[in-house]
Amino acid sequence: MELQTQKTRVAWLSVCSNTTLVLLKLIVGLLIGSVSVISEAIHSGVDLLAAVIALFAVRHSGKPADDHHPYGHGKLENMSGTIEALLIFVAAVWIVWGSIHKLMKPVPVEAVGWGIGIMLGSAVLNTIVSEMLFRVARRTDSKALEADAWHLRTDVWTSAGVALALTVMLIGRRIAPHADLHWLDPAAAIMVALLILRAAYHLTVESARDLLDVSLPQEEEAWIREYICQLAPRVCGFHHLRSRKSGHMRFADFHLLVDAHMSVEESHELAEEVEHVVEERFVHSNVTVHVEPCHGQCEGACPTGCILSEDQREMVRVELAREHAAEG
Repeated sequence: MELQTQKTRVAWLSVCSNTTLVLLKLIVGLLIGSVSVISEAIHSGVDLLAAVIALFAVRHSGKPADDHHPYGHGKLENMSGTIEALLIFVAAVWIVWGSIHKLMKPVPVEAVGWGIGIMLGSAVLNTIVSEMLFRVARRTDSKALEADAWHLRTDVWTSAGVALALTVMLIGRRIAPHADLHWLDPAAAIMVALLILRAAYHLTVESARDLLDVSLPQEEEAWIREYICQLAPRVCGFHHLRSRKSGHMRFADFHLLVDAHMSVEESHELAEEVEHVVEERFVHSNVTVHVEPCHGQCEGACPTGCILSEDQREMVRVELAREHAAEG
């Protein structure tokens, strides 16, 4: 509950900061006639919409599993991140269209100092808020907050770029009053759009892959494999390891091969121990272990996760053969 509260609070902070920046950028952009500042207002508007979507996602993804959603609501965060990425694409196209129009029909930018001020202020505010979002996203493994943080971090880069372009225009007017520098404004806006498109691509890949039930990162699956191998001789091997993510939740299941003479109670306790250790290592995870007896045959998928040496496998086969012979 404490982590869920942190996620909700920082999501609300993002909504409030973006609302403020949209209004300020739009007012200043219209007053001084700067297409790059107006494009930044549009960018912040998309950030605001993304922040609202992220807020909805984090408030509902934390709901416990129910009859209709037995695996929880975690994928709301992945859906949120994907939608946010698509919104960035829309914003980028909008900015490019407006910038090309301005390049064809340049409009003088007045009161450049105001534009520089609002851009620098935006960069500072978004740096602070995005860092808070990243911190909570890492702590809670929230894709929605991570996507929102990347939205704002992109805004930091683009705001700094627009501020730089306006600064060059301001200095250029004083050094060379008759030089035509109006093209810098729409050119900076196009650079903004290119940066936005780059961020959108990475966000789409990162958020959408878990919607397709992609396996956990290799290092996480490797940790599970190494842990199981440390359980020898109680465990003979494992196979059919499967994993996936749903928002901040991790799911994993695998077959655990044990001594054929192990009692049902012992194998059940071992399975619970394995599930507990893995779930403790990866917070917000759900692990299911299926126990099977080992007959030393290494058929099917068994060789992929066999822990026994060839001599140990032969001993198991010989012992089981003696038992079958005695029973016969």
